[in-house]
Amino acid sequence: MPTMIFVNVPVADLAASMAYYKAIGFEHNPQFTDDTAACIVISDTIYVMVLTHEKFRQFSPLPIPDPKAQTQALYALSRDSREAVDAIADRGLAAGGKEVRPAQDMGFMYSRAVSDIDGHVWEYVWMDMSGMPSE
Repeated sequence: MPTMIFVNVPVADLAASMAYYKAIGFEHNPQFTDDTAACIVISDTIYVMVLTHEKFRQFSPLPIPDPKAQTQALYALSRDSREAVDAIADRGLAAGGKEVRPAQDMGFMYSRAVSDIDGHVWEYVWMDMSGMPSE
């Protein structure tokens, strides 16, 4: 079985979060979706569990920080091209996300960072490893 990752993030409005991720091109897995959580399918091995605050508290006794005021983590997803980076970032902005910083273009790597409607930062990255500068 390949290694899988499940990123768990607390969200203020489950239905709105599901709509946001659908708008940027991801579906949810109904087998792991109910009134308190939804499984957003990024790929065959990458999933985002969007959890109501009440559900999230079942997994961690620590306070839930406000991602619009504090950085919890930065999530980076690779894309197949610069155009694909722009496409998903633009869909995120159209769905209510916010641009975190201007696009970064290093020639061999291109990225954009967009926060979702709850403030979780998603960085979309394209890299051409053959163009990466040596030391």
